[in-house]
Amino acid sequence: MENDQGIIFAAQINGDGSGKVLSGDEISNTIKAETLAWVHLDLTKPESRQWIHQELKYLDHIIVDALLADETRPRILEFEEGVLMILRGVNLNENAKPEDMISIRLWVDAHRIISIQRRPLKATQDIYQRLMEDKGPKDSGEFITMLSARLFERMEPIFSQLNESLDDVEENVMEEPDPAERQPLNAIRKRAIILRRYIAPQRDVMAHLRTSEQSWLVHTHKRHLQESLDCVIRYIEDLDIIRERAQIIKDELANGLADRMNKNMYLLSIIAAIFLPLGFLTGLLGINVGGIPGSDNPFAFAIFCGILTIVIIMQVVIFKKMKWF
Repeated sequence: MENDQGIIFAAQINGDGSGKVLSGDEISNTIKAETLAWVHLDLTKPESRQWIHQELKYLDHIIVDALLADETRPRILEFEEGVLMILRGVNLNENAKPEDMISIRLWVDAHRIISIQRRPLKATQDIYQRLMEDKGPKDSGEFITMLSARLFERMEPIFSQLNESLDDVEENVMEEPDPAERQPLNAIRKRAIILRRYIAPQRDVMAHLRTSEQSWLVHTHKRHLQESLDCVIRYIEDLDIIRERAQIIKDELANGLADRMNKNMYLLSIIAAIFLPLGFLTGLLGINVGGIPGSDNPFAFAIFCGILTIVIIMQVVIFKKMKWF
């Protein structure tokens, strides 16, 4: 679908949910006309940069620099004629980590939508497919609401998966604390931190759009944006809860391992306390000097073993009364 200008796809949005595929000079002509057009570019292609500099000369250099920046974080800049937005969605590409979120840079005004990506993003593919099926957005405001909804709804399974993984670790820790559980626990906490880093700023983007005075953002659009805002806030709260739960489980794991260590040390101490007087007696009678009692008695060893047994029994009784075990 991508052409030699780095354009992944371009479409005219007709205002009734349908779209018309644009190619060649149609793209340049349509984005300069009053008709709403959407151009989606691949920033990894040098041709896309050339196309932006050539076809979007009327845009402020701040907008162009932000669209072409190598590293971005979710944010929004509002201008008189439109808005610059940078959003992120979870990475659902094959063999990719969901928390390695994909950014999409957008310039949106009443007559044109310019979107740029570095990696494939399913949300944009969904909207393009809906346009081809006559079920797509009718205007710029609806495009933003539909895109944000697609981005955020795909995050839900990721949080469910994180919670399920955390539940499994918690169950294992409660049943049998194992130092090996530290690795999955740290991995879950790390994923939650990374996800929150990119999702939290999108709350500000949605809140800003919710109160924007752009003419193409009407009350209906803002109502949908409020739903997206509520969704993002819930995700952030879920991530905070996941991080707190992970820390609590980590503390519980540390306590469980410490209790196990203390129990083992306690058992060793009891054994040492029992054998301490026995070792003293055997050591005392094992010295190589004259006058050792019982050296000439054939029953001396049996008598001595009986004495040691009595000493052990007495120690157990005393330790029981002292509640040492």
